[in-house]
Parts: sequence; structure tokens; C-alpha cells
Amino acid sequence: MSTKPTGRAPQILRFTTHGLSPKNRVQLWEGHNSRALIPLDIRTIEDSPLRAQQTNLNLPSIRMADVFGTSQIVERSETFINDHPTGVVAVFFATEGEAFFFHRGGHISLGPGQAIVYDADRPFVRGFSRGFRELVLTIPRQLYEDLLGPGGPDLPAVFDFGPGAGASEQALARRLQHALAVASAPGLETDPTARHSARMELAQAEEDTLGLLQLILASPGSSPTGVVAAATDFIERHLTDPDLPPSRVAEAAGVSERHLGRLFADSGTTVSRFIQARRLELAREFLASPDHGRLPVAEVAAHCGFTSHSHFGRVFRERFGLTPLQWRKESQRGHLDL
Repeated sequence: MSTKPTGRAPQILRFTTHGLSPKNRVQLWEGHNSRALIPLDIRTIEDSPLRAQQTNLNLPSIRMADVFGTSQIVERSETFINDHPTGVVAVFFATEGEAFFFHRGGHISLGPGQAIVYDADRPFVRGFSRGFRELVLTIPRQLYEDLLGPGGPDLPAVFDFGPGAGASEQALARRLQHALAVASAPGLETDPTARHSARMELAQAEEDTLGLLQLILASPGSSPTGVVAAATDFIERHLTDPDLPPSRVAEAAGVSERHLGRLFADSGTTVSRFIQARRLELAREFLASPDHGRLPVAEVAAHCGFTSHSHFGRVFRERFGLTPLQWRKESQRGHLDL
């Protein structure tokens, strides 16, 4: 469940039309997309000036972006592609706004919670009549083909990632959001420890992203990394639920409980121990938080998914060497580091 960062440092880029002359905004917006994500021919469909912003994260093998814009049409025609090839497959995750997607085989309407996968070097037109926000993932075509092999879907491929979608699909979108947040955290340039920690997290996010994409688009269980990433994301989202047995986690990840247990064992733990460890970390944060200083320890235990107060106290002391109440008092005195 961990990986080592590569020698190439992640790169974070940002763009906003705020403060730019309205007559130059489209051209500058196109220029940023061309450098940081995907070259596009962009047209506005309103009389009011374009408003747009983008945060980009470039990792060694993939790129991610959080994109916002007012109404516009973006196109990659055959001629435009010949002049601006990309060599990437793109995944667009709609988080706000309705969109249409025209391609040679027809057209698709997309809403929040839906993602579309497409080869960026095939002609397409995308349109957003009332503005949009989306996450974007691009992956080199050769790497995409190596991941999926002959079992990949015909493109474009659409999948849901919103509430009610599969654990892998939800986990993939959350990995992108988390990676962008980690890379954008303040202080990374001046704090070597924080910078190293962020690079470790981003290396893991890159590995998880590729594994989850393989799991979603190839076949169930095709990526052990993807299965573990889907399982751990499901655990994080249900950590406070006392009814979280390994069987439920395995079902959400799309594998048998036995297979999931073997994957966790490869990292030196079990599903149950992983859940307990994460609940203890959550409880430790609660106990140290001034916002929850008056919350009884029993309520902290219940909030963190423990059904037994006495069991919580025992395993907390085994893990941290102090009782929950002692931990709270010592953290309030500033004697402990989280």
C-alpha cells in the first residue's frame, strides 16, 4: 500500500482569467491548455467575457487537472489534431454542469457524476451551455494500452462515479481530488519534511490512479493495486460505520473476501487490522482537536466506529501508550505531536 517517489518532482501549474483583459482571455486560455493539458480550439457562446481557471498536476506518467469555466465549446478537429497531436487518452469527470460530447460515432449527454474516456487524437467537440467544473486525467496512449491490453472498452466509454456508483469509480475521482489538494497545500516549497511527505503521497496516488483505471475499464480483479485502492477508499468513506466487516469491503471492491485478505497480507496487515488502525488514528485526531474537547471519550469511540468503550480504551492504549483521556490531556498541554 505504499510506493517510492520517482526522481522527477511533481509539477503544479495554475491559470485564471481573473485580472486578464477580456479580449485576450480565450487566447490565453487556449495557450494554457495547450501547454498544461490538451491543445483545444475554444469558442465562447455568451456575450459576457470568458471566466475560467485551472489547476494542473503533472506527475511522472500522468496529468491531472481541476477545471472551471463559463459556457464554451471546445473542439479538436482532424486538421487541428494533425497540427497538435497529443498521444494521450483523456478521462473527463463532470462534477458541475451539463455537457454534450460529439464524436464520429454519435453524441453523448453528460451530467455531474459521469465520466467519459476518449482518445484525444480522435476528433471531438465538447460543449457546456451553462458553465462547468470537471476533473481531467490524461494518460499516454501507450501506457493506457499496456494497462488494459486487448480487454479495454471501445471509446468513448462512459462510467458513473457519483454517489451510488461502484467503489472503484468513486475511489478514482477521489484520488484525483486528493492528489490535487496535496500538491496545492501551502508550505511545500519551504518545508522539506512536508515536501517529502507530499511526494510520497503523490507517488502512491499515481500508482492507485493507474490501478483503479485498469480495474474500471478492464475486468474485475485485474489490478491488485486498484483493488486495494478501491478497498481502502471504501473503508475511509465508511470508517465511522460500526458495521464494516471485511466481507462488506471485499464486496464493494468486487473481489472475494479471501482474495482481498491475500492482497492486504502482502502489505503485512489484514483488512480488520487496517480498519482498526484507521479508526484509532481518527480517534486520536478527535481527542486532540479543540473543537471536540468536551466530547466524552465514549462518544469519540462511537463516532469512530467502535461499539465497545472498553475495547476502544484497551486498543488505544496498546497503540499509543496512553489511555484516550491521557492522550487528550497531554495534547491539550502541547506535549504530543500528531
